[in-house]
Amino acid sequence: MVSPAPSPPEPAGSVRMFDIDIELDTPPAMLDRITSWVAEHRAAQPSERRTRRVMYANAHVLNQTHLVPELRRILRTSDLVYCDGYGVRLAARLLDVETPHRMTGADWIWDLAALCERRDLSLYLLGSDHGIAARAGEQLQARHAGLRIAGTHHGYFDPDSPHGERVLEDIEAVQPDLVLIGMGSPKQELWADAVAGRCPSPVLWTVGALFDYVSGQVPRAPSWLADNGWEWIFRLAVEPRRMWKRYLLGNPAFLVRVADESQRRGHGGRAAPVDATA
Repeated sequence: MVSPAPSPPEPAGSVRMFDIDIELDTPPAMLDRITSWVAEHRAAQPSERRTRRVMYANAHVLNQTHLVPELRRILRTSDLVYCDGYGVRLAARLLDVETPHRMTGADWIWDLAALCERRDLSLYLLGSDHGIAARAGEQLQARHAGLRIAGTHHGYFDPDSPHGERVLEDIEAVQPDLVLIGMGSPKQELWADAVAGRCPSPVLWTVGALFDYVSGQVPRAPSWLADNGWEWIFRLAVEPRRMWKRYLLGNPAFLVRVADESQRRGHGGRAAPVDATA
């Protein structure tokens, strides 16, 4: 039996870091709010419908905003940006602002699948290498048999090419409720922003390497590492050629930027959370 989406509680607000508003809600509250947007979209008049964009912030993404100014604009104008990494939580403590909850995809995806199964919401998995998104969909359905996977597609295409148009046409044909986009940053954010005005789906959600984990292609760090902010060491050990720049160069660069941000704020007191409804 399909459970209707209840009215979500008022958001807890957000905290501004590097000129980007990062949500302070708990992961369950955010999942509830995001899935409730589907019901709002269905209930709205066609002329009033709009596609919401959900994105995440971690040290790598925030580093990318300094290299790709367009990414900063996209994050600032997204409907919801959440913390996906201990680097952001550490930065919050160093900046003396309220610390957001960590909401990492390999954890929330199973709760999202259960919620979508109960509310009869469909997912489209877009990203990773050939066949990985399809395997991720199979894994999700193995645990949640009633979950609807509307479609899957790999992420190795040029968004401006005819192939990119065919991907969007496929999404338009199957009409998924949520599109999860795992193409790496900033490609996934740029694509979501570019197609939001044409996509019929209520939610576009960037998810990074999520499908690699769900499919079993890449192992997850042990909980004693992941739960204490050291998952990056495991990822570096598993994929050194792909990850060494992100972590060995990116982590120190991020800490320098946090120090610069602290100096820019002229640190004297705790910054007030930003009202999410403003």
